[in-house]
Amino acid sequence: MILPRFELHQPASVREAVELAARLAPDFDFVAGGTDLLQNYKNRLNPKPHVVSLARVGELREVTPRRVGALVTLAELEASELARKELAVVAQAASKVASPLIRQTATVGGNLLVETRCFYFNQSRPWRASKGFCMKAEGDSCLVVPQKERCYATFSGDLAPALIVLGARVRLVSAAGEREVELARFYEGDGIKRHVLRAGEMIASVEIPEPPPGLRAEYRKLRLRDAFDYPEMGLAVSFATRGGRVESLRIAATAVDTVPLVFDGLTSAVYGQPLSDELVEVLAERVMKAVTPVKNTALSPNYRRRMVGVFLRRMLRGAGAKA
Repeated sequence: MILPRFELHQPASVREAVELAARLAPDFDFVAGGTDLLQNYKNRLNPKPHVVSLARVGELREVTPRRVGALVTLAELEASELARKELAVVAQAASKVASPLIRQTATVGGNLLVETRCFYFNQSRPWRASKGFCMKAEGDSCLVVPQKERCYATFSGDLAPALIVLGARVRLVSAAGEREVELARFYEGDGIKRHVLRAGEMIASVEIPEPPPGLRAEYRKLRLRDAFDYPEMGLAVSFATRGGRVESLRIAATAVDTVPLVFDGLTSAVYGQPLSDELVEVLAERVMKAVTPVKNTALSPNYRRRMVGVFLRRMLRGAGAKA
């Protein structure tokens, strides 16, 4: 398929990029690796007349124990000795994205902002025209849950849950200045709105706080094949104990809703308790019931929901055995 016509802008600095964004908004898209955006453009999924490439903005490529630049590629993150030591769960999640070839180009910022996905959206324009356009692209109704109030396209990024359970924040930059937002609060709305980015704003980096002593974290991904596929469901858990009792526990899920789901309201109730098999079972059941996926991926909603419980039991029992 051929890309639509657009004007390409290639700033050499963050300042130049955000000044361009302020002038062009809302008629532009940022592009980094382009593994998601350009495929969507080929399918005529909401293309813009202007594209601002960040490929020449070298200041967004650093990796430190507490910061990851938005233009760091997933392959760089996966291979980084520092990331594997200090941010192991993030490197683990990066290693599960797509395929090795795609990870050479795909970026951290791009994965955090990956477009939500749906059977009725991720198709060619002729296919969508034959079925009737959905509200996410050229139509006015959701075709998964037929109504006109909300889009149910699914968020399918792998890095977000892994970073959320570490308490990460995103540093956002625009011509008006900078701000930081907790990643767990960055995502909101439905499959169209998705996040709290303002017009002309971009992710510059991810800021990760110092972890508590003994924190362990893991990310598991459910998918049809062991490479290339987006998650059908992904689960991240971080866990720390003191004196055999839960001191810290965070759980986040991807690919089961329009945004990553965070279960702090459920996990805070187990602080101070020993992580017994009974407690794990109760927590797994509660988290599973809080997940309500819809039928817009290959696997059934019920199976994806049940696998949340399966993954969580395995992860927490494994963490408890190592405590």
